[in-house]
Amino acid sequence: MSDLENRRGRLEFNKLQKRLRRNVGKAIADFNMIEEGDKVMVCLSGGKDSYAMLEILMNLQKTAPVHFELVAVNMDQKQPGFPEHILPEYLQSVGVPYHIVNKDTYSVVKEVVPEGKTTCGLCSRLRRGTLYGFAEEIGATKVALGHHKDDIVETLFLNMFYGGRLKAMPPKLRADDGRNIVIRPLAYCRESDLVAFAEHKNFPIIPCNLCGSQENLQRQAIKQMLVDWDKKTPGRSDNIFAALTRVSPSQLADRDLYDFESLELDRSKPAPEVDARSIEQSVDSWVPEDAREESVESTQPMYIEARNL
Repeated sequence: MSDLENRRGRLEFNKLQKRLRRNVGKAIADFNMIEEGDKVMVCLSGGKDSYAMLEILMNLQKTAPVHFELVAVNMDQKQPGFPEHILPEYLQSVGVPYHIVNKDTYSVVKEVVPEGKTTCGLCSRLRRGTLYGFAEEIGATKVALGHHKDDIVETLFLNMFYGGRLKAMPPKLRADDGRNIVIRPLAYCRESDLVAFAEHKNFPIIPCNLCGSQENLQRQAIKQMLVDWDKKTPGRSDNIFAALTRVSPSQLADRDLYDFESLELDRSKPAPEVDARSIEQSVDSWVPEDAREESVESTQPMYIEARNL
């Protein structure tokens, strides 16, 4: 590779790294994910996303406007052939405090889930329960998970198509029992950027032998659908995610969320005059600026740099 190609490669990586840090910093600021004195438990699976999350948080920690601790935690689920040495060696090399939690959920999942059925649901619930309990044990105030923007959008469609519910993964969540707060610092990051980042950093990726090789998963079908949509209409996934941040309860149909039954007429004020100009403005008001058709670039959400993070 020539010197020119090397320089171009470094320049592109620097842009990528800055974009990821900016998006993580903005997500943290927007949702107040990390506060003064927090002890953040960074959950590592051995996949590209959690490696990237840890690296970015370690970098942001140096310049953040608040002081917080990081502790990396991996759960060894006792999958056959799991390379137990890889994560400890990596974590020692980057100098972050860490714990390895040993819990044989693999045997439980294989025993309970029939052969050929999807194991992800039960596996994730068992893993989540164990990690939540461990977070309390070590005094962690936040639990950081490596879900990114594409994961969140995919989950929205999974719940709609297969569960009949309009919900996704929030960037910040209090557990049902109120005992843990989950944060997703990668909520504004695209998976393609994380793939490129992981390849450049050469993270020691550990594949999931339990569920990673399963074919025809519902999530894989949704992922492919969104990939095809983005090819035909660049920016569509970004707009879908943006829609999750601009919800109008009165325009949906959830009677628990909005009081439709008590709606009453209110003609106490004069009716506004309606002309062609006001109709055009009204239509525009319903269409987000980043979803209008003037240019493809306008479909890309604008993220303000969180300079202090």
